[in-house]
Amino acid sequence: MAKSYTTVHLSRVRLCSYSSLQTCFFPLFRPTLQSIIDFVMGKMIQVVLGLSLVVGFLVLSSVDEVTSHGDHPFAKIGIHQVTFALTDAAYVKASPSVLGSKDRSSEWVVVHVSNLNPSIDDWIGVFSPANFSDSTCLPENSRVSPPYLCSAPIKYQYANYTNPNYKVTGEASLKLQLINQRSDFSFALFTGGLSTPKLVAVSNTVAFENPNAPNYPRLAQGKTWDEMTITWTSGYGINEAEPFVEWGKIGGDQRHSFAGTLTFDRNSMCGAPARTVGWRDPGYIHTSFLKDLWPNQEYTYKLGHKLLNGTIIWSQAHQFKSSPYPGQDSLQRVIIFGDMGKDEADGSNEYNNFQPGSLNTTKQLIDDLENIDIVFHIGDICYANGYLSQWDQFTSQIEPIASVVPYMTANGNHERDWPNSGSFYENNDSGGECGVVAQTMFHVPTVNKDKFWYSTDYGMFRFCIADSEHDWREGSEQYKFIEQCFASVDRQKQPWLIFIAHRVLGYSSSLFYVVEGSFGEPMGRDSLQKLWQKYKVDIAVYGHAHNYERTCPVYENICMNDGKNHYKGSLNGTIHVVAGGGGADLTPFAPFKTTWSVFRDYDYGFLKLTAFNHSTLLFEYKKSRDGNVYDSFTISRDYRDILSCTFDSCSSTTLAS
Repeated sequence: MAKSYTTVHLSRVRLCSYSSLQTCFFPLFRPTLQSIIDFVMGKMIQVVLGLSLVVGFLVLSSVDEVTSHGDHPFAKIGIHQVTFALTDAAYVKASPSVLGSKDRSSEWVVVHVSNLNPSIDDWIGVFSPANFSDSTCLPENSRVSPPYLCSAPIKYQYANYTNPNYKVTGEASLKLQLINQRSDFSFALFTGGLSTPKLVAVSNTVAFENPNAPNYPRLAQGKTWDEMTITWTSGYGINEAEPFVEWGKIGGDQRHSFAGTLTFDRNSMCGAPARTVGWRDPGYIHTSFLKDLWPNQEYTYKLGHKLLNGTIIWSQAHQFKSSPYPGQDSLQRVIIFGDMGKDEADGSNEYNNFQPGSLNTTKQLIDDLENIDIVFHIGDICYANGYLSQWDQFTSQIEPIASVVPYMTANGNHERDWPNSGSFYENNDSGGECGVVAQTMFHVPTVNKDKFWYSTDYGMFRFCIADSEHDWREGSEQYKFIEQCFASVDRQKQPWLIFIAHRVLGYSSSLFYVVEGSFGEPMGRDSLQKLWQKYKVDIAVYGHAHNYERTCPVYENICMNDGKNHYKGSLNGTIHVVAGGGGADLTPFAPFKTTWSVFRDYDYGFLKLTAFNHSTLLFEYKKSRDGNVYDSFTISRDYRDILSCTFDSCSSTTLAS
C-alpha cells in the first residue's frame, strides 16, 4: 500500500497518496509547466514528510493568518475581567463637553489624563452610552454577581500613544475623534493592560447637541434603473417623528418621499459578541425610494424628521446623479473592491493593526469622486465582527462617497457566516451578526434580504451580484438566479456583463487556496464556469483574498486568448479578477505562478471600469497608496463579436436552409 499524507486547511482534510501528489496538489497546471511542477512538488513533499519543519511552520502560520483575517482589536480586551479600582490619584477630563454645532456629525475631543501611578499599559476606553457601570448589565445568572463592565468601548487608545513621557510624568493628552452615535460619551482610564484591566478613573460626559439627528446617508440603485434609494440612521423612532426625504432636480421643484423605518434588537443576533459585550443599540434605519428619475440628471436632497409638534429636523443638503437608461451611450465609471473595513483617523484601536489600507482607499475614492458614478463594495464591509458600534464608524467613514454615488454591497463571510444560521459556511466569522446588521444598514435591490443576491443595470453595464455565503451550486435557488441574470440581458444594448461575488468562485493563486489544492472556492468553477462561458461573461470580480490578481480570458483552466493588455474581438473566455485589497490585512500568494495568472500584486487597491461606448471598455487597477494605475487592459469589439461562437458558448445549429 502506497504511503499517504494529509494536507490540512480549516475543517477540510485532503488525503494524497505519494504517487499522486502532482494531481492532488496541482490539478490546474498544464504540462508546459512541468519543470515548475517538479520544483514545487519537491518543496511540498519536503513539508509533508517533515524534512523542512521551518518551511512547514511558516506555511501553516500564513494560512492561519489568512483564514482568520486577524482578530478584532476589541477581542483583546478582557471585558469580563475588569475590576473596580477608582482612586483620587487619577482623573480624566474631556473637552469640549458639547459637540455638533452647525449640524456637524463628527468632532475632535481633547482628553487629558493624570495618574500618580502610571504604567506603560494604561489605556483610555471611549464608552457610549456614557453609563457603562454594572447597573446596565443584563442578568445572566442569579447566583453570579454581574461584571463591572458589560459592553466593549467604541474605541480605545493607550495613554502614551502621543505622550512618550507618560510613564514618568503621569500626564497625557489625547486627541480623539467622535461621531454622532445617538448617545453620550465618557472616557475611562484603565491600568493592567487589556487582558486584566482595572478601572481607575472616569471622565465627565460629552454629548452632541442633537444625538438623534439624521446622519450617514447611503445611496443605492433601486429595483429599476429610474429609482434611487436613500438609507440613513437616526435616533428617532417612528412614534417620535415622521422620516422623509426632500428632493428634486437642482433648481427645480422639490418634493417629499416618506421613508420606512427598521431596527433590530439584541435577540436578533445569533451569538457572541454581537449578543453580549459587542451589542450596542443601532438606532433607527430609514429608507426612502425616489422614483421616476430622469436619466443622468443632477438631483439635490436632504433628510428630514417631522416631530410631533411640527418641528422639522433637517440634515445637510446633498447631491447625486441619477442612473443612465439601460443601454444609454455615455461615459460610465465603476469602482469595485472588497474587504475594506474601517480605520480610525485618530490612531485609536491600535492603528494599522487590522485594516491598515482602509483610510487610504477611502481617501482615493473621495479625491476622485467627480470621476466615479457607482461603487461596489463586494463583501467584508466593515469587519465589525459582532462589535456593533463599528457600523456607525464605517458609515461615517464612507459618507462622503455613499451620499453622492450609489454604494452597492455584497454579503461576505464577516457579515453573514454563523453556525446553524442557514449560511453555506459553518464558521463564526460574523461575530454573531449572521447577516442582520449588514442587510439592515445597507439597502440593495434583493427580493429577500437574507438571500443577498441581486442584479442591477447601469447604462451599458449589467451586474449580477451573487451571495457566496449561500449555496450557489447547480440546482440551487441562487444558481437559477445567476443564470436568469445572465440570460435576460440584451447584449446589443448592454454589452458589458460583469459577475460579482465575495469569495473567489473562479481563480486565485493566494496561498490559502493553493494549500487547499483548489485555487479558488471548492466547487466554485465546477458549478459556474459553464454559465460564464455560455453567456460570455466579460469579467468576474471577487474579494475574500486580500490582494489583487487578474487572469487571462480563461475557461476550464486554459487561457482562451493570448492578449495581455488589449483584447480585440471575442474574449473566448472570462477574465477573473481578485480585488480584495480594499484595506484588511494582506493575503500572501503561493510562491509560483500559474499559466492563467497575468498580473498579481500584494498591496492595497481597487478597480475602475470605464465604458466609453458600446465597443470600448477600459479596466484599471489602482493602488490605494497613491491612486495611480498599476495594471490595465482594454476591450475593443462590436456586437457581432459577442454573438460569435467560441468553445461551449453556442447552441446547436442545423444544415437546413
